Amino acid sequence: MLLVGDNMDYLLILLKTLFFYFAIVIFYRFMGKREVGELGIIDLIVSILIAELAAISIEKYDSSVFLMLLPIGVLVILQIVLAKLSLKSDKLRTMLDGDASVIIDNGKVNFKEMIKQRYNLEDLLTQLRARNVKSIEEVEYAILETSGKLSVFTKDANNSGPYPLPLILDGKVQMMTLKKIRRKEKWLNELLASKKVKLDDVFYAFYKDNQLFIIKNSDCIS
Repeated sequence: MLLVGDNMDYLLILLKTLFFYFAIVIFYRFMGKREVGELGIIDLIVSILIAELAAISIEKYDSSVFLMLLPIGVLVILQIVLAKLSLKSDKLRTMLDGDASVIIDNGKVNFKEMIKQRYNLEDLLTQLRARNVKSIEEVEYAILETSGKLSVFTKDANNSGPYPLPLILDGKVQMMTLKKIRRKEKWLNELLASKKVKLDDVFYAFYKDNQLFIIKNSDCIS
């Protein structure tokens, strides 16, 4: 009877750990990127939960150490598994980390995207000042990364022309980028064929100044 009770305790802790892990992921996704800071969402959640579990273990010195090591181990394993799966699945990676958001596009503020990300004008101005940008008028492109960091490209000779968003990432076509530059997937396939490059062999590719720039898997250090 006692053994059954102990097993129920372990199962309850395991289920609570999994529940709060996914619950916090959902909460942070709804809160928007500006709440995340420099860490990725999953990394931040794991860090917080591990710290809290460790604190509880220290405070409750009479409790079993294994009962606290179990959920921490589950979190670490879950983090590793999700990280590996997200490398192979764009949908899973987008669900967990979201996508980068273009806040300023060709000098124009994208208020619709700002509202979607719960990112207000004061947030934008604060991050621009942190990068020594005096006003919005100086910015050609500003992209809110999945980490919450704002990447800024000012209006100067070095950053002239449209910002080259990725067309291919790890052998997968980025349909949103194709839509943005008003091109079709057939056009991209024909461009790759003209260069005698297969889609699966492309690690990273972007289009700028009417040219397709490609980094192949063979060009990367394994």
